[in-house]
Amino acid sequence: MSTTLAVDTSTVVAAALAVDGRIAASATVDDTRAHAEELMPLVQRVAAEAGIALADVDRVVAGVGPGPFTGLRVGVVTATTLAEVLGVPVTGACSLDAVAAEWAATGAPEEFLVVSDARRKEVYWARYDGTGRRVAGPEVSAPDTLPALPLAGPGAHLAGEASGPVALDAGWLAAADLPDAGLEPLYLRRPDAEVPTRTKSTLGAPRLALRRTR
Repeated sequence: MSTTLAVDTSTVVAAALAVDGRIAASATVDDTRAHAEELMPLVQRVAAEAGIALADVDRVVAGVGPGPFTGLRVGVVTATTLAEVLGVPVTGACSLDAVAAEWAATGAPEEFLVVSDARRKEVYWARYDGTGRRVAGPEVSAPDTLPALPLAGPGAHLAGEASGPVALDAGWLAAADLPDAGLEPLYLRRPDAEVPTRTKSTLGAPRLALRRTR
């Protein structure tokens, strides 16, 4: 028996457990600003619902986005820390791939987009074929520049009307055989807050003392 734990904080807080490729338990906390506070309690709740001890987990999967800087790194760091404590391997998966896998399993069109909110009047998106295979992206751009294809994902409403799943279910991160995306978070753009590269003096311009000579 193989047990996989998946966590994702690319949008809201999500966690799931899968056993032998079947979703055993999956849950979300619909909060985009409380990832650090809510993720571990959610992991424990999912484990209790599935009747699985975390010590029995064989593998950990982290959703690596794309997503905002602060929230996204919470999930990646938590997943890598749990894997180290449990002594099991950890892999990363593109979060949008999980939505695509769910739609493909229930009958997706030949081509479609999965979209999430990137804020700043932009969206993260990727393009998929009917099997759920990603053929382009992920990218970040204005909603009105996206290809005219059926939409899914938590940001689909920003680009049009959704035809497929709109929530990111971490159960598909745990159960589906998704491509390994590595553990480097997919920010796709620079964070909102950055460390200044130059120090700014609080002193005014120096005054020159002129001395009159006779």
